[in-house]
Amino acid sequence: MNSIINYLDNVFANLPKTAEMEKLKQEMLSNMEDKYYELKEAGKTENEAIGIVISEFGNIDELLNELGIPLNETKSPERQLSEEEVNRFFQQTAKAMNLIGIGVFLCILGASLLVLFTELYDKGFLNEVTENTAALIGVAQLLLFIAIAVSLFIYSGQLLEKYKFIEKKGTFSLPLHLVKKLEMEKEAYQPIFFRSIIIGVSLCILSPVVLLVTIALNESATTYGVCVLLLLIAIATYLFIVSGAKKDAYEKLLREESYSIEKKQEEKVIGAFAAILWPLATAIFLFTGFVYENWHINWIIFPIAGLLMAMFSGAYTIMKKEN
Repeated sequence: MNSIINYLDNVFANLPKTAEMEKLKQEMLSNMEDKYYELKEAGKTENEAIGIVISEFGNIDELLNELGIPLNETKSPERQLSEEEVNRFFQQTAKAMNLIGIGVFLCILGASLLVLFTELYDKGFLNEVTENTAALIGVAQLLLFIAIAVSLFIYSGQLLEKYKFIEKKGTFSLPLHLVKKLEMEKEAYQPIFFRSIIIGVSLCILSPVVLLVTIALNESATTYGVCVLLLLIAIATYLFIVSGAKKDAYEKLLREESYSIEKKQEEKVIGAFAAILWPLATAIFLFTGFVYENWHINWIIFPIAGLLMAMFSGAYTIMKKEN
């Protein structure tokens, strides 16, 4: 309930301080309180009730115009986004990040299937084909998955092209009632985000354990353990991308410190490092597997690459803060 009162205080802060305006404020507060308790009795949660109330009563511009009350404000050169535009931005962001997550998943899955094809041939399950044919099948499906992934990456970029202005400072603004609504939605989303991150991190930690268990039970089945390891990493990566997308969308719209200009520059540098590190790690993984047949141990390249990524990201962030 205090959120509604604070919201009204902010809405009326820049309006004329007259008896008529104070009366309007009290009438709106009374109506919002009635609606709030009505929603609570209907079984809505605190955040749901407040969000609905602010959404229904929040925009008072039309009411003030009808009453002929002037606004003591100057028009901002920024583009003001409507609630419909914000919802559309969230939908497009979710769709684009889901496609990116699927693309990354396919890349890792392709590497896993390549290892699997090689193992099946070595175990004699593909006697009807030659060794070169088995290798070509594995490489062909990997390249096919990569081609699909690249197409998804390009398409997802096109989906978000029209929203690039949101990343630039001073290009848009939001009505106060929409800001409050987004803040409450972001707060409600936090547990979902952390739950996804916890699951993803747990999968990354458990993936080598699966391999070690496979080795302990049957050393000849090590390659199958590698396939499972890569599959778990692929699922974890998908969760990281998709769950982080919505959180980033809230931060972009709310202009939080975590999405400041300095933060965006930091993300570009880290992203450039990742763009070099992961393809290099994949190339080393495939080279050592095909040339030296070290499939049983070269999986460790990916955990090492992950550690290097974390070390670089942490060190760069610390250095930027110190500067």
